[in-house]
Amino acid sequence: MEESEKLPKGVVHSTRVKAGKRTYFIDVRQTRQSDHYITLTESTKKTNGDKSFYVRNKVLLYKEDFQKLLDGLKNTIDYIENELEGGENNADTVSSNADVDVDFDMEFEELGKD
Repeated sequence: MEESEKLPKGVVHSTRVKAGKRTYFIDVRQTRQSDHYITLTESTKKTNGDKSFYVRNKVLLYKEDFQKLLDGLKNTIDYIENELEGGENNADTVSSNADVDVDFDMEFEELGKD
């Protein structure tokens, strides 16, 4: 992971994650009302003949949803690691545990408030 020194307009913090052919940008942005949210951007370089271009996909994450998203992500990662890659791979079974409480040891600090 790399933290960017030159930040685009409206970005108060940025982390770049290189992952093979993809690069992820995790940016903290500030609204006009001084509220903060995260943009998660996936950037992939594509080529078409002799021309290169980037395809970007972006998701906005609002702070009131942070914990719910973390719980869902943790639940999904656990499912992949324990059920699919742990020897119980059954492609005919679809499981959804979206309403299960997940114990996740991550906290968010209040940004922009000193």
